[in-house]
Amino acid sequence: MAIFLRACGLTDASLALCDRADAVEPVTMTEVVRAGTWRRLGDPGRTAAAFERALVLDPANWSLYLDLADVRAEQGDFAAAVRLVGRGLEHEPAEVTLRAAGAAYRARLTGRAEDLRELIALAPAVPAAGYRGLLIDHTCAGPDLPPALVAEARALRDG
Repeated sequence: MAIFLRACGLTDASLALCDRADAVEPVTMTEVVRAGTWRRLGDPGRTAAAFERALVLDPANWSLYLDLADVRAEQGDFAAAVRLVGRGLEHEPAEVTLRAAGAAYRARLTGRAEDLRELIALAPAVPAAGYRGLLIDHTCAGPDLPPALVAEARALRDG
């Protein structure tokens, strides 16, 4: 219901419902919904805090590590994003979306062509085209990457 309220633009009501749910019992999904609401409101600090609380409740959930890594990347903290993806990979080492995010955030952080090549290799397997584009955009905005590889990555952006 809190997701529905958020979708209707009733973000205060969404957050209030999350608070009511927490009063019964704190659960991961409530924190994920709360994080989504804070993200919609443009508050990355509170978004990250909600994902961190979700990780306390479910520390083996690779998807939560990826969500928090994405928030850190949005904040420009690519070192934290790389660390968080690494933690997620401890739980789900074959997950292509995690692997692609790791390559993207490492390439952005270090400017290493090898990491961009890895992203280029993994990008077609990332199931969500919008997310694939986001990773490519983050990466290609970084300095010192070979222009030919950047062009190759951008060609994969929406494909």
